[in-house]
Amino acid sequence: MGRGKKQDVTAPSNTLKKLATRLFADQVSHDAFIEALTKPADYSPALVWLKDRPERVPFDVEPATDWQPEFVDRVSINQRPGQHPLHQQGDYYCLDFSSVFTACCLYAVDREPNAVIDLCASPGGKSIFAWRLLRPEFLLANEVIKKRTAALISNLGRCEISPAAVVAMDSSRLAAVCPQSANLVIVDAPCSGQSLIARGKKSPGCFHPATINMNANRQRRILANAVQLVAPGGYLAYITCSYSLKENENNVRWLLKKNPQFQPIPVNKLRKFQSHLADIPCYRLWPQDGIGAGGFAAIFKNAEDGIGRPDNWSSLPMAWRSR
Repeated sequence: MGRGKKQDVTAPSNTLKKLATRLFADQVSHDAFIEALTKPADYSPALVWLKDRPERVPFDVEPATDWQPEFVDRVSINQRPGQHPLHQQGDYYCLDFSSVFTACCLYAVDREPNAVIDLCASPGGKSIFAWRLLRPEFLLANEVIKKRTAALISNLGRCEISPAAVVAMDSSRLAAVCPQSANLVIVDAPCSGQSLIARGKKSPGCFHPATINMNANRQRRILANAVQLVAPGGYLAYITCSYSLKENENNVRWLLKKNPQFQPIPVNKLRKFQSHLADIPCYRLWPQDGIGAGGFAAIFKNAEDGIGRPDNWSSLPMAWRSR
């Protein structure tokens, strides 16, 4: 299991119907997608263990999927792991299971990175997952919206993520100050938030073409800055919680056309989730799969020869730094 009792049923909007038609040629998948969004449900939360997992986990744990990281547990619905003392102690971080799925694209990184930049970091889930999986020598979590940095700082501090720092900079400014300085850049991009609907939350206008276009253009701007931060031989991960082609596969095609030095990298752990909407490696979890509200992930490698440039971390206006 992993999907709870369905909430109030809503009628599908015309914009949702049009999106479903673009995404699915077969009627069964088309109808299942619409049903998942018009009959939203709760999904099992996940725990990313940052310290040793206790012999007896104090929650009912769902059976692991075949792609689930060994340091992640999916707990049964209606439990409240965020209220447990182990959470307050930073033993684990609570993350929705779709975010675990998309973060698994980081398994394609073939060596411990010297530096990781999470470009759109708050509240910190992808930063924490990357730190747990890859153990970088330095993690820089950036959040351009300053009012969102408090949650990011709180989570990184509680979870004792170190060495790490938080900045609040526009991606263009960060790229200008620290070009080609990171072995991994994560873009968990701001998006139309369509998967919120599958969780019974509100996201007004998320299926409207104007909303999708605005977000796709913003994502391209962030990606254009992100590629400048990646050192030769480094990686760029692109993640969204949207379903639209324009925010996902189309942005991947745009990125590769504009930056031919970047190559899409297969993620063996996610291979059965290959998007049917592209012939290049990119991965989708759909809400009708029953374990999460959905997400998109792809990862690319900078195939340029050379070495990264010296970092300029000390010159950055840090809002927080680990001890």
